[in-house]
Amino acid sequence: MNGALTNIVFTRNRPLQLDAYLTSLYRFMGSALAGSVVLYKEESFAEQYETLFRERPHCRVVRESDFHDDFLAALDGVETPYVIFGTDDVVYFDSVDWSTITATFDQMGDSLFGFSLRLNPSTLQADQRHMMEMVVEGRPVYGVHWAKALDKTARYPFELNSTIYRTDLVRRIIGAVDTKSPVLGRLFRQKGPLVRALRPVASPKRFLLLSETFKNPNTLEGLCYRWCRSHARRLPPYLCFQKLCACAIQVNIVNTAIDNPIDGAAEHSVEALNAKYAEGFRFDHAFLMKNKPRRTHVGRRHFNLVQCRVHHDS
Repeated sequence: MNGALTNIVFTRNRPLQLDAYLTSLYRFMGSALAGSVVLYKEESFAEQYETLFRERPHCRVVRESDFHDDFLAALDGVETPYVIFGTDDVVYFDSVDWSTITATFDQMGDSLFGFSLRLNPSTLQADQRHMMEMVVEGRPVYGVHWAKALDKTARYPFELNSTIYRTDLVRRIIGAVDTKSPVLGRLFRQKGPLVRALRPVASPKRFLLLSETFKNPNTLEGLCYRWCRSHARRLPPYLCFQKLCACAIQVNIVNTAIDNPIDGAAEHSVEALNAKYAEGFRFDHAFLMKNKPRRTHVGRRHFNLVQCRVHHDS
């Protein structure tokens, strides 16, 4: 593979859902990809993860020992001009032509923050009057000024799924967040004595956030988002998009630190889904493509499994 895009995906306790993410990403974005880095938090279901990794020779697997350092090393190793992040509850069901995406970056220049694959003009009702429309390579492409947007999805410029960024912009944002308070980062490290001492009287999460240093995917995204909102004038103002191509199918909680709508049941627990994965069940992509979501977050109505013989060539 010699594409211009590197994928970095985060996973924990979801081998079946990670398989769905990777299968769909390579189906719809494969020609653009130079490769994938899987940042894997080892906890449960090691046997099933190993099966998955053997079937994915193009994925470089990083077994997380310290999220902060492991992520920085993964980002430092990106050699492509563009990067996209992923989480293991996301599934792709459509795509935008890669040449249209790169042409949009060229046409917008320093005004483009990122190209989103999870925005759709029809879902941004509150911003219809302010939405920009242009033609790129004969195709319609839309833009929204993220700092002024009314829709909460459009106001979220930095995210760990489904948005393509210039790698140098991501490094700039990460560098600003990472160096904001290194002293507090050491003081409030996750397993440090101060956090252990404070645990009986308050949630450690509050103190970890004070450090302004990311400890997991949630704090990475949250800190970067808040930095972008606070420094909007120093950043490219537009998010561009064409159509909704991916969504988070939220049937279980693994990495979520804040409340999110979960529409699952006992049959969708990580234990139940891992057992299904071991039995040869996989996510039903054909079902999703026939029932395309209209929102960025959906539930079990779009989550269907099928038993099959599995072969991957990506």
